[in-house]
Amino acid sequence: MPRKRSAGLPSHKQILDFIATSDQPAGKREIARAFGLSGQDKIALKTLLKDMADEGLIDSAPGRAFHKSGGVPKVTVLRIVEADDSGNVWGVPEQWQAESPPPKLRILERGRRGALGIGDRVLARTEERGAGLIAHPMKKLAKSAELVLGVIRKEGERFWLTPVEKKERRELAVSELKDAEPGDLVLCELSGRPPRVTARVDAVLGDPFAPRSFSLIAIHKHGLRHEFRDEAIQEAHRVSKLPLGEREDLTHLPIVAIDPADARDHDDAIWAAPDVDPGNSGGWKAIVAIADVSFYVRPASELDREARARGNSVYFPDRVVPMLPEELSADICSLKAGKPRAALACHLTITRDGTLKSWRFTRAKICVAANIAYEDAQAAIDAAAPDRVEVSSPTCDMPEVGGPVPKQLVETALMPLWACWRALLASRNKREPLELDIPERRVMLDEKGRILSVAPRDRLDAHRLVEDYMIAANVAAARALEAKKAPVMYRVHEPPGREKLVALKENLATFGVEFALGQVIKPATFNRIIERVGDDDARTEIMEMVLRTQMQARYGPERLGHFGLALSTYAHFTSPIRRYADLLVHRSLVSAYRLGEGGLPPGEDGKFVAIGEAISMLERRAMEAERDTIDRYVAAFLADRVGQLVECRITGVQPFGFFATVTDLGGDGLVLAQTLGQEYFRYDEAARQLVGEHSGETYRIGQKLTLRLAEANPVSGSLRFELPEGSYGGGARQRSDRVRAGPRRGRPANIRHQGRGKR
Repeated sequence: MPRKRSAGLPSHKQILDFIATSDQPAGKREIARAFGLSGQDKIALKTLLKDMADEGLIDSAPGRAFHKSGGVPKVTVLRIVEADDSGNVWGVPEQWQAESPPPKLRILERGRRGALGIGDRVLARTEERGAGLIAHPMKKLAKSAELVLGVIRKEGERFWLTPVEKKERRELAVSELKDAEPGDLVLCELSGRPPRVTARVDAVLGDPFAPRSFSLIAIHKHGLRHEFRDEAIQEAHRVSKLPLGEREDLTHLPIVAIDPADARDHDDAIWAAPDVDPGNSGGWKAIVAIADVSFYVRPASELDREARARGNSVYFPDRVVPMLPEELSADICSLKAGKPRAALACHLTITRDGTLKSWRFTRAKICVAANIAYEDAQAAIDAAAPDRVEVSSPTCDMPEVGGPVPKQLVETALMPLWACWRALLASRNKREPLELDIPERRVMLDEKGRILSVAPRDRLDAHRLVEDYMIAANVAAARALEAKKAPVMYRVHEPPGREKLVALKENLATFGVEFALGQVIKPATFNRIIERVGDDDARTEIMEMVLRTQMQARYGPERLGHFGLALSTYAHFTSPIRRYADLLVHRSLVSAYRLGEGGLPPGEDGKFVAIGEAISMLERRAMEAERDTIDRYVAAFLADRVGQLVECRITGVQPFGFFATVTDLGGDGLVLAQTLGQEYFRYDEAARQLVGEHSGETYRIGQKLTLRLAEANPVSGSLRFELPEGSYGGGARQRSDRVRAGPRRGRPANIRHQGRGKR
């Protein structure tokens, strides 16, 4: 709790304004001088600054100076992480305590350009320019190292580092090998400037083809926090022993958790039954019970700091990097069958047409009747033919269930859930949210972590059912907090901007699909476009175009609605085990409904803008890490098929060639224009296609074709294709208006699985 402040002290805002506008490092001495403080006021200032730091308003920079929390100090130490052939260099703050990833600053060198290289450190003065930051070097400091992840390759007597980054096509000479051997996955320190950048092995991570290595690559590449500090582990162990306390007892209800068969945690469970209230004839009562994480993870605790720094859990085919220690995420906060668990229960009253009539929130004790896989729930309900069977009333004390769902549980739990869902589905259909049927890839592994299959994940009614119950609870949470005038961390999805809509119009025109810009844009607008396309070959590509047109969803305290779901208000409430935003919503509900300890501290909503930006950035990082890892698994799965023909679809066309995706598997690969034949291929930018000068042969987005897999690199996740008849390699002169790709500098070798860590 902040201490009583002297009347002579400046306010928080005055201190923050001074720090932001000061042209020199702003420490306690400078702040005291600026506000004319002396004697006891200087002592009180020290206490005030500590309170502001504890509240997250300011961070301490090197040299005991202060800067706004989440911001860059006016004077700070930067480490050079990027340099190009034109002499431009970029750096990141060496000391970065904020929970968001560090910003990248362009460094404006004085005098001779090119004096700074990767790994150099400078004391620099920073300033805002436009939407970004720039830095002016003041003094060069002792050098540090920039680390890069890659695989060692030997060529003759020399060793090379092939970076795992898919976009990095240049190999780096290795200056110091240490204990690394060819084929090892390593972390290397970089030094020098292009074109003389060299790598020195810092750590050997092992065999990149061994089980679990692909996710390890993503963890290191994206800087994910994958190990918990001892203090967090100890705190998790301590709070897991807390008694549940006084709660609403819902253990008699057959609440079920329906999740993927390979789910690592279970943070939501659902129940429904016909509403006996005459005022809601034909309506339903439903409960969405969510793990009460706020009871165990208290504000400003070690667990809270760790969770906020991670922002979310990251899920890979072979492991999860959890937001919370496993003792919480996979045990005491996971809603397991037959185990009493603490829950925050959302009680919903739903009308016969699916409208949310009312809601309330309680802290409850539940005992999940069964953890059911989506496939098992769907099979059970299909066998029961719910449209022809009368819905039973619920019974009590259901046993733990495994495998096929017993008939009793189908009747008392699943059938009422499906019947209530039909009302929610009718409401959803009336709302007309954005409907994009883009399949998610699922990697199946055996018990040793070897790849069994890669295939699109089935989309069942069971998935839609759970999704619609979660959406209903999320809407209820947002509305409940608004009614209480309590802080809300919204899930914001804004309508597409005009620039993206113009691009969509131009892209659709190449498929002969009209799109008017003057109309009011709603999710249904895009649904109509997809309906007009029907089952045409271009359907998938047009859905992906529509997806790219959408704004990226984010978190923030502004009520801006969720465009994709066609909802005016929306917050994430249903996954506090794996999303920090949900934990904040839980805390706000606990405070607003006076449900006990673990609520939102006073003034915490003042940080929601900064927290929302940070966790949105962390979410994007997690999605990129997950996507990269799936690409690596796909490349590994295809590595044994190099040289074979595969069915593909063109997903992008550029002057240098086109990108194609393997049908049903995903995984993008490049076909270079210079391999397409002996003739020139012109790039038609308007139509986004390559056209043969003499033959008229055309390669356009959405086109299906058979290609030969020429290269599969599991470490980078990249693929390369050729035409079935092979590569032509162009030998004619290059003209400025025609396409012929140039040579690739330091092209990586074709990395295939060669017996190390068999799949």
